[in-house]
Amino acid sequence: MLSQNTIDIVKSTAPVLQTEGTKITTCFYRMLFEAHPELLNIFNHVNQKQGRQQTALAYTVYAAAKYIDQLEVIVPVVKQIAHKHRGLGIKPEHYPIVGEFLLKAIKEVLGDAATDEIIHAWSEAYGVIAQAFIDVEKGMYQAATDQENGWMDFKDFIVVKKEQESNVITSFYLKPKDGSGVTTYEPGQYLTIRVKIPGEEYTLNRQYSLSCAPVHDYYRISVKKEKDFDPNGKVSNYLHGQVNVGDTIEVSAPAGEFTLNMEETAPVALISGGVGLTPMMSMLDTLASKGSKREVNFIHAARNEEFHAFKEAVEQAVKNLENGHSYFGYEKPLNTNGSHHFEGYLSKSFLQNIITEETITYICGPVPFLKNAVQILSQLGVKEENIRYEFFGPAMDLKAQEKVNA
Repeated sequence: MLSQNTIDIVKSTAPVLQTEGTKITTCFYRMLFEAHPELLNIFNHVNQKQGRQQTALAYTVYAAAKYIDQLEVIVPVVKQIAHKHRGLGIKPEHYPIVGEFLLKAIKEVLGDAATDEIIHAWSEAYGVIAQAFIDVEKGMYQAATDQENGWMDFKDFIVVKKEQESNVITSFYLKPKDGSGVTTYEPGQYLTIRVKIPGEEYTLNRQYSLSCAPVHDYYRISVKKEKDFDPNGKVSNYLHGQVNVGDTIEVSAPAGEFTLNMEETAPVALISGGVGLTPMMSMLDTLASKGSKREVNFIHAARNEEFHAFKEAVEQAVKNLENGHSYFGYEKPLNTNGSHHFEGYLSKSFLQNIITEETITYICGPVPFLKNAVQILSQLGVKEENIRYEFFGPAMDLKAQEKVNA
């Protein structure tokens, strides 16, 4: 239990952390990796280089300071990050290291303003925040291992099938190397894979959504091949070009909170842009395999026909639903006389004919796509709790991103 004095000191630093947060977290990561380069085997180098990890951590630290006396407010953020941590294999022994260098970064950036009293208060507060993460993650590790065929950390899987879905997306079908079965998972969850690429000093971790229903004896991830190799695209290009049937990939158990609620009966819309359709495929497959009677609308935006993955699979799944519909649109269609339901980006005029105020919506795609979709759905009167979304990268929601970048 934190004293009122500690709470007051930490809360008083919140405005400073909001304005100086990314400076502090950038300094933190620099010092952390200088002292513990082995942790580069865990962190995503792309997010580091692009500043996304720093921004996400800055928001988390700011939110923790603001709500230090009401940590229950940030429980959703804690759970979202904890899923990422569990997938990456973050353990309790990592937290003291992080705390040490976070406090050093605060001191370095704020200078004399970071008095001994402030540093002491933050040390106490960090202990409480860290314990909250440790407790949540302990439960997640336990849940992963308690499942039939469950496991801790990473496990070897064999690529049993590799299938091209579009000119940039390829699916990998994975089965445990030890011959055991796969665990069940919630539609919308992801796998963390770990690879050692020849010539790379550190192992690389990436998280890819499961793209089929949890009714098979395999996992399927569908990976977009990124254009750039340094550092963006290193893993996706390696998977596309070097990993083949029979090869081994290290995988941690399914994780993630962006999941389909099968208990709900209201109309549902699965809205995706680009490779964001991968968790939607798992959701659609699940609804179809369970014979759902819900109204289901699958809405997908792609650059053009060559980038459109799973078109036939979606159409077949929709046919298996009692009340299913699919819509797709292209930003720059190759065939101007071809069939598609909307042009370019999603519009209010298009969605208002499909979405009602009671529709439960799931959205995944690039950040601009997400922002546009969320804004339109809000304008159409969809309840906030029924607008559920996820974007690929460090755990942080759209509102949080806007606050940190403000």
